[in-house]
Amino acid sequence: MKVLIPGPLRSYTGGAPAVDGAGSTLAEILADLDRRYPGIRFRMIDEQDAVRRHMRIYVNREQARALLTPVRAGDEVLIVQALSGG
Repeated sequence: MKVLIPGPLRSYTGGAPAVDGAGSTLAEILADLDRRYPGIRFRMIDEQDAVRRHMRIYVNREQARALLTPVRAGDEVLIVQALSGG
């Protein structure tokens, strides 16, 4: 399935704005990405296996709040890095 990568994480993917991912859950997709692009998962997922507060992950335009969210071939995963500041 297609995984859209935000600009700040593209240094992990060699600049690619989209990559293919494999797995049947969001956790498996992120593990697959980390095998191919070491370190990328840690930028999205914290030590408690939760999506970091400044990250949002969507599957088919619906926010995925759990890593066990199921995904199917043909789904689109969108990773968004939230901006903060004041």
